Amino acid sequence: MALLSTQDQQHIRHLFEEMANPVRIVLFTATTDCPYCDTTREIVEEVASLSSKLSVEQHDLEAEPAVASAYAVDRAPAIALVQVGQDGVESKDFGLRFYGIPSGYEFGTLLEDILMVSTGNPQLMPATKAWLSTLKKPVRLQVFVTPTCPYCPRMVSLAHKLAVASEHIRAEGVEASEFPVLAAKYGVQGVPRTVISVDGAADEHLVGAVPEADLLAALRKATGSKLIIARA
Repeated sequence: MALLSTQDQQHIRHLFEEMANPVRIVLFTATTDCPYCDTTREIVEEVASLSSKLSVEQHDLEAEPAVASAYAVDRAPAIALVQVGQDGVESKDFGLRFYGIPSGYEFGTLLEDILMVSTGNPQLMPATKAWLSTLKKPVRLQVFVTPTCPYCPRMVSLAHKLAVASEHIRAEGVEASEFPVLAAKYGVQGVPRTVISVDGAADEHLVGAVPEADLLAALRKATGSKLIIARA
């Protein structure tokens, strides 16, 4: 039985008409301790069926450790979105990830990210793009969310835009209730909570859906940037 209504399917098909390059949805599942893996697979397969420019590539986290390592994925369910070249062979992984089932408000984020990965053109302030062009350190953004949080998609989307815009940024949306140990590690008590890690160390935490300029300021602080950029 379809998860999406006929009306929703038609809306998403129309949305996907804006896709430029094909996108591969790389899904990681596990056979143990992954209660949402099957439903996540059903979601991405149904979404992929709505456009000829979408495909699904599924891997088992436990049985295929080399593939998981190549995508820097260490838990399931996990989703990576990869832009596929027009030749169907060359691809580009921008480093954006979803950890957990993309349901509730985060389903919309998944659809928006598919379009963004397809075009490779994130909409960011000029000040943000200018700073990203100077970034040399590897930065990891983890945005903790829940499916019922209406403010969370904005932060996940913003973090993912930064990942598409810079090869030095990896951005992850993490469903906090599915990964309680990880959430506890970073003291997540409310969502969205964004953890900024530079060179493997968690340096800054942001609580709430903050404006782009505030996230940029936190990134500059975490990376020790001395570049002065005015708010746009």
